[in-house]
Amino acid sequence: MLRKLLILIVCAVASASVPMLYERNPEWFHTVLKPAAEAAAPEIVAKAEIRTSQPVEPVTEVLLGRKVRIAADQFGHFNADFRLNGRRVGALVDTGATLVAMNASTARRIGIKVMPADFKYKIKTANGETRAAGATIDRLQIGRILVENVEAVVLDDKALDGTLIGVSFLKRLAKYQVENGALLMVQ
Repeated sequence: MLRKLLILIVCAVASASVPMLYERNPEWFHTVLKPAAEAAAPEIVAKAEIRTSQPVEPVTEVLLGRKVRIAADQFGHFNADFRLNGRRVGALVDTGATLVAMNASTARRIGIKVMPADFKYKIKTANGETRAAGATIDRLQIGRILVENVEAVVLDDKALDGTLIGVSFLKRLAKYQVENGALLMVQ
């Protein structure tokens, strides 16, 4: 009985230390595990290599701690699913956008109410000048990264067809940087 308990304790300590070791040196884990994965399923690796020649959907990878990595799509853009006030919204990370920007339909879906009189700000976009309403997103989240009270603008549905995650979110992170074709965000 004591032997089984000792084995259980050793297993628990070893499994608890794996995430910390991975966070310190993820490359080592990938080099160690890659040969084992290739040996276990060579046909899956071959299929994955064939697929890489076709356009690939961007991948969002939640890392240990409050880190997220978003792979660039075939155009070099960083698209991912975010949670705005708890609702899932597909968005493009735009370091050239001062604020988070969304259209009126998305604003309504996440619980932000805007009236026609609220569209009192003139803003310049890539498509020209338009009117916008100021707003605040209570919670903006991707993976384990959570930022509260994020400044945003709401544009007419005709002026913006998607959601842009701008610097009003990014500046609240500890860092964000592009490395190896992916955007790394750390809180």
